Amino acid sequence: MQANTAARRLYLYLAALFITSLVVSNLIFQKFFFWYPFDWEIMGFRLFELSVGILPYPITFLITDIISEIFGKKSANQVVVAGIFASFFSMGILWLAGEVPALITSPIDDATFQKVFALSPIAVLASMIAYLSAQFVDIRIYHFWKDLTKGKHLWLRNNFSTFASQIIDSTTVILLLCLFEVFSWELFWGLVVSSVIFKILVAALDTPFLYLFVGMIRRKFNLKLNEEIQL
Repeated sequence: MQANTAARRLYLYLAALFITSLVVSNLIFQKFFFWYPFDWEIMGFRLFELSVGILPYPITFLITDIISEIFGKKSANQVVVAGIFASFFSMGILWLAGEVPALITSPIDDATFQKVFALSPIAVLASMIAYLSAQFVDIRIYHFWKDLTKGKHLWLRNNFSTFASQIIDSTTVILLLCLFEVFSWELFWGLVVSSVIFKILVAALDTPFLYLFVGMIRRKFNLKLNEEIQL
């Protein structure tokens, strides 16, 4: 099905949500919180002490699954590449903002700015390496199951692709942040296990929303099962 103006607008909005979620997750990652419903320990590590950067990140995988389902593999890969560009561009802006000296009258001085944002370029670099691997794995696995099931069992490809990609993403990004000495190695396993479990739970919980959004879009554009909009 060839795209019309409404379909292109939808793709643009989904891409904007994806890129915003990705960039913001790299800017806010230094604040941590405890996920209160669960107070578990594994191997002596307290689980669910998480970076707030994890909160918008699962949205990126939901959006790439929606784009993969409606617009196809090529369009999903294009959004991933755009997200990489936006993240590195934001890293350049942060570097430039940090180099410009603050006025004495500035509400935020250089020391405070550096404390909040100095590590963000490292986070962006680590996140992009992990993100690149995870997102392309997510899209590849998603379309493998989509082709295998001939467009049926949306829940299967959504969860299988996201579970695998989230394990890759969490392990890689936390490993790199420990190597860059942003996080202590003592936190490694606790952060990895907490992050993976949290993301898998969120991925399972977002399945009804994926069905809802995909169903609404299919009705809007009169798409048949397994039919995609060609941009």
